[in-house]
Amino acid sequence: MPPGISLSDFYYILPEIVLTAGALVLLVVDARLPRGSRALTWVTMAVLLATAVSLVPFRNTDVEVSQGLLAVDQFALFFKVVFLVAAAMTVLMSERYLQVEGASFGEYYFLILCSTLGMMIMAGSIDLISAFVGLETMAVSFYILAGFIKPNQRSNEAAVKYFLLGAFSLGILLYGMSILYGVSGTTNLRTMATVFVGHERNPLLVLAVILVVAGMEFKIAAVPFHMWAPDVYEGAPTPVTAFLSVGSKAASFAMLLRIFVEGLPSMDADWRLLFEMLAIVTMTVGNVAALTQSNLKRMLAYSSIAHAGYLLIGVVAGTPRGISAMLIYLLIYSFMQLGAFAVIVMMRRKDVVGDELKDLSGLYHRQPFAAFAMLVFMLSLGGIPPTAGFMGKLWLFGAAIDAGYVWLAVIGVLNSAVSLYYYLRIVVFMYLKKETIGSEPTLSPALTLTLGVAVAATLVLGVYPGLLFDLAEASARTLGASGVTAAIR
Repeated sequence: MPPGISLSDFYYILPEIVLTAGALVLLVVDARLPRGSRALTWVTMAVLLATAVSLVPFRNTDVEVSQGLLAVDQFALFFKVVFLVAAAMTVLMSERYLQVEGASFGEYYFLILCSTLGMMIMAGSIDLISAFVGLETMAVSFYILAGFIKPNQRSNEAAVKYFLLGAFSLGILLYGMSILYGVSGTTNLRTMATVFVGHERNPLLVLAVILVVAGMEFKIAAVPFHMWAPDVYEGAPTPVTAFLSVGSKAASFAMLLRIFVEGLPSMDADWRLLFEMLAIVTMTVGNVAALTQSNLKRMLAYSSIAHAGYLLIGVVAGTPRGISAMLIYLLIYSFMQLGAFAVIVMMRRKDVVGDELKDLSGLYHRQPFAAFAMLVFMLSLGGIPPTAGFMGKLWLFGAAIDAGYVWLAVIGVLNSAVSLYYYLRIVVFMYLKKETIGSEPTLSPALTLTLGVAVAATLVLGVYPGLLFDLAEASARTLGASGVTAAIR
């Protein structure tokens, strides 16, 4: 055993070990079962469930492990739960889609588990090295998943674009990280925070902040680093698009908070100003661009960009309430976004691609439950009560007002009003337009379960959000207490 690594380190990373072992077992099972066996779906679900159970012993833990590479705290725990829920819902909605496309189940589910592992490492990383390892584990898995449907030209194009632009953004991010290491002499974020006190005007440090912000903005698909999202979201397999828009975004925000709140609290004047400008431009450009889209996946891609702008408001606020509001909104966003993509997955048939707005015409008469579910998700994404999306935006904008950013909250509300136009367009097509010609969309048991969970979560968290607020606030308090204190001065 290498010096400095104890058995307790392996205990604290038990969830990651369980997930890794489960992914390897899945490959073995895949080799033994016939191609396209549905049993692989439930093996994958069992792996995710086992990983979730292994999180239980750490619900009140707050320690640093692996020589300061990882933190096991409630902040990381909250995000790990989000990742596992998103992965489980993605797996459920993928079964029917993979059958229609004739794709391999085993490799696909293995990559889903690998990307989830990378996200979990990102959420717990308090060192630039471990954060990079987690980021690349997630990113490489998504590069492959984006081009997983090999005969599909759009899927191949999406993978190439995502890989090339992702590599470029990674170079920018690594350059910024290398400057941080060069100035501080350490890669540990919590140690870095103390070293940088009193050196805030160092030009190299300011340059590093700008570069790291640019690299992270690409990962969360924020303007002006959003150019990859519409094309990749449209071309990638629909369940992959759903997971990418939720899991990758949540993991990137977790990493962003770790770096800036824990590693650079003394530089908060610089990065808050950057994020403030980016939040305004991102939410505005995302909503305006979505107004003209007729492809559902591109529309939700621009919607996802706009929601990244909303989430950046929590970063700008920088307070424990702002951070907890971000956590709340990320979890709520996961349910409504995954649910919306589950409806698009349902629309995919042998003779219909199902990702155009016109494909939803008359859906209420063909699949009433799916139409009702999509109605709930669109209202929630637009922030209409009594859905969870309304409570999430209320809490997020309230945190901005408490921190003194009243005008930023006002811009957020105005953008939410603009977004209602394209969300309600979808509702109009489902309930008022004539039915389209083609085979009828069918709800498989797995898709029905996915939609049921998403609808229930969206409505219940809108009516009774108290428990979620308590969990998010407890998680925000563990995000480097000293870093948060310094950041809010």
